[in-house]
Amino acid sequence: MLVAIDVGNTEVKLAIIRHGRVLAVRRAVTRSRVAAYDVDGLLADALGLDAASVGGGSTVAAIEAVALVSVVPRWTEAVRDLARRMSRPLLMAGPGTIPIPVHVPHPERVGADRLLDAFAALRLHGAPLIVVDLGTATTVDAVDASGAFVGGAIAAGLELGLAALASGTARLPRVPAAMPERAIGRDTSEALQSGAVLGHIGLVRELTERIAAELTGDDGARPQVVVTGGLSAAPWSSALPGVDVIDPELTLKGLALLHAEVGAPVLR
Repeated sequence: MLVAIDVGNTEVKLAIIRHGRVLAVRRAVTRSRVAAYDVDGLLADALGLDAASVGGGSTVAAIEAVALVSVVPRWTEAVRDLARRMSRPLLMAGPGTIPIPVHVPHPERVGADRLLDAFAALRLHGAPLIVVDLGTATTVDAVDASGAFVGGAIAAGLELGLAALASGTARLPRVPAAMPERAIGRDTSEALQSGAVLGHIGLVRELTERIAAELTGDDGARPQVVVTGGLSAAPWSSALPGVDVIDPELTLKGLALLHAEVGAPVLR
């Protein structure tokens, strides 16, 4: 049994992985101050959920290793401490451990989450492909026909944009990221939703189309488009054009695939 932990800027996801399958998943808000009980509580909840689904037997003793991808240093240290306390090997996803060619000038500067999503999508769906991650940031990344990560685009995420409008203006309210019925908003809230949601769909479409054109080879093969991230499960994500796969758990699956391929060296 593998414990996979995905620490993003907004949300932490901890999952129990059995035979490569993502089973019990627990989520929590990413707090800037993290203590041992935050990680321990997530693990206990996930083990309890897994035990209920398989009829018992899901305990710490059954954990073989921990796999982590993190963009938040405090959580990285908390998970390191968890692995030490359990005496379990820890695999940290990063440019040095993810087996995908990286054809950019500074591979070491590419976010581990972007590389892991590209690796997971490549293993599951083949190349060429585009991976769209709808999270705190929206990333649109490219894997060429040879299976190499060749870069991409980073933009502010939909929720981040709405939060910035509410906090950076005197009178604009915070509105939910819901799909509007029309582009012409009849009041401020509708106008904000139109600009944010429809505008974000347009942003993703433009980036995806431009990147696809740059990836398309002489054979005319169109890259597949895989969408993941916390907002990929939102109803409006189905309105994104040209999408082949929506997989909210792609990153967790990537940790399982990574562990299966490279094992779990102890990193302290």
